[in-house]
Amino acid sequence: MRLPNRKPGKYTFPTFDPHITQSQFDAMQSKLEHLKKVARLKAIKETNLYAENGDFSENAEYQIAKERLRGMNRTIDELEYQLPRAIIIEKPPENSVVQMGHTVTVSTADNNEITWKILGPKESNPSAGIISYASPIGTALIGKSVADVATVQLADRTVKYTIKSIT
Repeated sequence: MRLPNRKPGKYTFPTFDPHITQSQFDAMQSKLEHLKKVARLKAIKETNLYAENGDFSENAEYQIAKERLRGMNRTIDELEYQLPRAIIIEKPPENSVVQMGHTVTVSTADNNEITWKILGPKESNPSAGIISYASPIGTALIGKSVADVATVQLADRTVKYTIKSIT
């Protein structure tokens, strides 16, 4: 089966941010081990089984199994690239200035209090209170101290957050 030649595009080489927590690092490591030791071997056996059915050009089961195997190999390659280059986000030793790994409580102009944990983009989950240091809010908060005001320009308005506590 011949694969189409495609020009490299915007998503050909996704960017990788190496800043992750120890728990995320461990999860990536266990996923890599599972893929290498269990999932890939099962996919290889399945691909070989479907390959015995004959003509590859009309064998949809084989093509699907082969694509699944390619996807696993791509994921394994990505994890093998990312794990040695990972930078573990440690809990910062001091709480005077906002840094990655801190939990920051801010208040808005209408006295609503919001608490965010600042981590890397791979682990951000705004609905769970985890934001990326590279997000507009994270960028505005990094380097600020308690009682400082962080101004964030959103699409339709400007929001000011006053830092109440850093833990």
